[in-house]
Amino acid sequence: MFSGIIEHQGQVSAARRLDRDLDITVQTGITDLALGESIAVNGVCLTVTSFDAAGTATFFISSETLDRTALGRIEAGHTVNLERAVTPATRLSGHIVQGHVDGTGRLLAVREEGEARHITFTIPARLRRYLVEKGSITIDGISLTLNAVGAPGEDGCNADEFRIALMIIPHTWEHTTLGGLKPGDAVNIEVDVIAKYVESVCQYR
Repeated sequence: MFSGIIEHQGQVSAARRLDRDLDITVQTGITDLALGESIAVNGVCLTVTSFDAAGTATFFISSETLDRTALGRIEAGHTVNLERAVTPATRLSGHIVQGHVDGTGRLLAVREEGEARHITFTIPARLRRYLVEKGSITIDGISLTLNAVGAPGEDGCNADEFRIALMIIPHTWEHTTLGGLKPGDAVNIEVDVIAKYVESVCQYR
């Protein structure tokens, strides 16, 4: 489990295609890694399959993960958001994040508002029921607050997508990969797991 608070930005030094799978090597900057530990890479829970004392780690990404996330766009030279799994003593500064991506979205626009940035994304319509204004969402592993949640097919969106808006403070902009995104770039989306549990309880009570 994670909290959506990015601890490090890693540099991808290699991305090797293995038939339908992907093997990536990341310079994490984390020198006390453990074999088999879980790390959220751009919000996707991955397993450390090898590492060295300098903090360079390798992760295997299966075809299932590639099909459901935006990790397929990763190439050598890219920067990724990294978060280690929380411990029982960790402050939950963000919200409960599983690292299990629910879908991908795309950056629509960025607008400066003072020192902050107002950013908008389009995401799949099937996720609309899990989102509320001022609720939490995870984008590329970053715990963020929703400022506005649109409706499918409105604001110039297609019927299978809708628009969300967020306000990003300078610290988050500078210390995550958000500042490097361009309009049209794909991102990983994870909705609040509590909303999914509530839906399941209501459906199967």
